[in-house]
Amino acid sequence: MKNRSIIKPLAAALLLFSGAASAQQTSFRFDFGSGKTAKKYLPVPPATPYGGTTGYGFDLGTSVTAVSRKNKNPLTSDFVTSDQAFYFSVAVPEGNYKVTLTLGDLQSSTQSTVKAESRRLMLEQLQTEPGQVVTQTFVVNIKNRQIDNARQVSLKPREETKLDWDDKLTLEFSAHTALSSLEIEKVEDQVTVYLAGNSTVVNQEEEPWASWGQMIPRFFGPGVAIANHAESGLSLGSFMSSKRLDKVMSIIKPGDFLFIEFGHNDEKEKGPEDGPYKSYTERLRFFVKEVKSKGATPIILTPTARRSFNASGEMTNSHGDYPDAARKVAAAEQVALIDLTQLTTTLYETLGPEGSKKAFVIYPEQGLNDNTHFNTYGAYQIAKLVVQEIKNQNLSLSTYLRQTPDYLPTHPDDFEKFNLPASPKGSLTKPDGN
Repeated sequence: MKNRSIIKPLAAALLLFSGAASAQQTSFRFDFGSGKTAKKYLPVPPATPYGGTTGYGFDLGTSVTAVSRKNKNPLTSDFVTSDQAFYFSVAVPEGNYKVTLTLGDLQSSTQSTVKAESRRLMLEQLQTEPGQVVTQTFVVNIKNRQIDNARQVSLKPREETKLDWDDKLTLEFSAHTALSSLEIEKVEDQVTVYLAGNSTVVNQEEEPWASWGQMIPRFFGPGVAIANHAESGLSLGSFMSSKRLDKVMSIIKPGDFLFIEFGHNDEKEKGPEDGPYKSYTERLRFFVKEVKSKGATPIILTPTARRSFNASGEMTNSHGDYPDAARKVAAAEQVALIDLTQLTTTLYETLGPEGSKKAFVIYPEQGLNDNTHFNTYGAYQIAKLVVQEIKNQNLSLSTYLRQTPDYLPTHPDDFEKFNLPASPKGSLTKPDGN
């Protein structure tokens, strides 16, 4: 039971929250559990479902239990946990949010993986020993479809229900996480890295599908927010026609970045003006020009290779001249290039014709044989390739990277030792653009 001495100040805090809710509050402090609530924190007992007037709570039908420990510090004397993954959501407006978690148990060891929104990996397999309580901070970008009073992004039907496009910040905690407190604060001083691309980049909401764009947030510490505006099935042209480039240009600021990876769907466009050295080249140049006009930095990435081996066990080029066209635009416009076509080709050849299947959604027992889209292992490896190129090219973003060993496509992670907890939501439906 909560301490009676704090009822009055707690009621005042709740009244303040209620009054600010209509103006979309952007700063929160939550104390989880059933014990005494820390000063200036909102209490979050297990029976706090998302919805109603509070604007926060446990979401998507998941539930938790409270655990109490003997400790004078109210933030670490109790926590919530579950034997299954659970979600906690907070209604917030568009922007970048610094998220600080207090994790750990005074009596038992714990392991936590945290994802945000549509399965963006933020914190991976954090282990604590009995008696160890730690804080972890990362930045989550929240977006909406509104561009201005007259325009908004044209979403596909499948995007309408995605966590990435709703009006709240949602965190997914792996089973057995011991969550004591959560602080959320809107911040304006972050470098925002915008991602423009297709299904190989987008935040895939459902298992077993994954992309490098949703893995890369894990490698950045505070100071950088990843804003993923990619979507399955898009080309440079459809990214523009659905007003996604307009959306990015409406909020990008000097010092930000736009990573641009297209090709898979552009090569399917067969009009008289289409082709690698026609519409693809012209649109890439337009993207670069627009980004530079905002004082931001464009980065061009060649498309990830499809898994396509010949009879000799060598990878074949499934993208024609599109990677070459991207390289030529980067050279002509004097912008950085990350050659994912070459890097992923080397990665798949290293894994071999059979071993490379482990990086893709190839599960015959479920009727899935997809040589384009990655599972979590494959997406994680490609994110590492991008991170390593940021290091190798000494991009200014490298100063914000978390410390990780160097990575070579000739030395991928051991698949048998890779273990990332799966999210609850799954689907056998292939992403657009397959």
